[in-house]
Amino acid sequence: MKIAYIPEDAPFNEDQRAWLSGFLAGLHSRLAMNLAAPPPAASGDLAAPRPPLRILYGTQTGNAEIVAGDAAAAAKAQGFDVTVSGLEEIALDQFAGLKYVLIVTSTYGEGEMPDNAELFWEALSSTLAPRLEGVSYGVLALGDTSYDGFCQAGKLIDTRLEQLGASRVVGRADCDIDYEAQAAEWVQGAVASLVTLAGASGTPGTPPPSTVVRSGWTRKNPFPAEVRVNRLLSRAGSDKEIRHFEFALADSGITYEAGDALAVIAENDPALVGAIADHFRVSTETLVDGEPLGELLGTRYEISAPSRDLLSEVESRAESEEFSHALRGGVKEVLDAWLYGKDILDILRIGGDALSLEEFMGLLKPLQHRAYSISSSALAHPERIHLTVASVRYQSLGRERGGVCSTFLADRGSNARIFLQPNKSFRVPSDDDAPMIMVGPGTGVAPFRAFLQEREQRGASGRNWLFFGDQHREHDYIYEHELDGWHTSGLLNRLDLAFSRDQAEKIYVQTRMREHGQDLFAWLQDGGHFYVCGDATRMAKDVDKALHEIVGEHGGFSPDEASEYVNTLKREKRYVRDVY
Repeated sequence: MKIAYIPEDAPFNEDQRAWLSGFLAGLHSRLAMNLAAPPPAASGDLAAPRPPLRILYGTQTGNAEIVAGDAAAAAKAQGFDVTVSGLEEIALDQFAGLKYVLIVTSTYGEGEMPDNAELFWEALSSTLAPRLEGVSYGVLALGDTSYDGFCQAGKLIDTRLEQLGASRVVGRADCDIDYEAQAAEWVQGAVASLVTLAGASGTPGTPPPSTVVRSGWTRKNPFPAEVRVNRLLSRAGSDKEIRHFEFALADSGITYEAGDALAVIAENDPALVGAIADHFRVSTETLVDGEPLGELLGTRYEISAPSRDLLSEVESRAESEEFSHALRGGVKEVLDAWLYGKDILDILRIGGDALSLEEFMGLLKPLQHRAYSISSSALAHPERIHLTVASVRYQSLGRERGGVCSTFLADRGSNARIFLQPNKSFRVPSDDDAPMIMVGPGTGVAPFRAFLQEREQRGASGRNWLFFGDQHREHDYIYEHELDGWHTSGLLNRLDLAFSRDQAEKIYVQTRMREHGQDLFAWLQDGGHFYVCGDATRMAKDVDKALHEIVGEHGGFSPDEASEYVNTLKREKRYVRDVY
């Protein structure tokens, strides 16, 4: 049997080539099985069986949902009756009744479940969870090796399913940030295994379109956009530098919705590139594997935050007791404190001449995009995408430092490579009459500016309430004229501001929530949707705590009843977050 292959000159980008390679591998496996198997019994005019397959995803930014969609397309082509949904949409008793399941999940933060997988995991990990002997499953985990708890959410779900008696039909794959090729290979292998197990009889045909490449512009094939607007929003005297950017979509064909994110592929600071070259006593024009070092360090690799592999390699050769204690002590907080303010150049200098240039290059990770919540609605601005970005700048160890992407956009980004990251779970209510409560301090207001533009353009009659805050009203009230204008016009029915340092006692958005708790609960009772955007470390947790307290106090609920009320909001997709 001749194996199909993709010619080198075929007009496919890297994502398309990876997906097709996975598909052809699965196709070859299926054809091999068909040739070895006896012919099926005649079935007359009966339709071929279509075994049911449930594909579930846990996602924070939308990547897992995209992969789940690709898995669904591949499975349908093999004859499965596929249902795709988020993990928040299935109760554990329903899950126990499934026969074939594939789960695709990302990991959020330092090993946590993504928001839409929290309730599923809570039920699955409970001592009251049912046995799952009748379930055949596979888990695909997406993660980032830069973080502790790499792919932890997928690992936990996979292990717990096995503990409860479910049968693993394909080994778990743990994908790093360059996940596309590995994910495509896993999908095809998983579907091929299920075909054998379930007896699906669909005949493979033309490969289904991959949702990863549907837009045409991806991480590996970004759109080169012109940055038409770069405007400072923070006023003189502010401790922050928040900017408004507008990207021209031109003839890209990119279409977006309020709630989506825009991924920007930055270029590293030329000064840092030059300093690293100087450390190795070479020119930026020095060729490494046939390419100039300056080009590789400037556009291909992460040269700011050091990877765990780089840290380990330098520490093993450096004579630094402090470094060794921080890295080998096993206490995350100690290592984080020691690394605070340090970049790759600092680590190299600690190691002296410990690494050769070639060894160093082999320890670098690919330069990753940065995703920002879009702050415009396509209904109001179809030809542009707006972003609201805080420029990160600080001084450490005698050098000026900056956020990789935020300072690139602020200082050097007249053009930028971009692609869209849809976030279907973070959307304006489809019901134009539904109340909308938004909590977005600082740059967290970005998607809610888009939401308000969307509702204005749609002529939605639903009430809108925004909680916004920052340090000082005089310096940090970004989009003041727009927000005040919407409040005056009646589009923004309620606008509660919390500027923490304008008075002796600090006031935050959660303070304002508690002050108006009775009204907030009434809006929820009227079918309101509750949104949070911004800092995940503190703000989002404080807001969540305040929400539980408000529901308990004004609903007359016990703590457990209040938690169930909030969980119901999550299940109904009326409590959603875009946090980072």
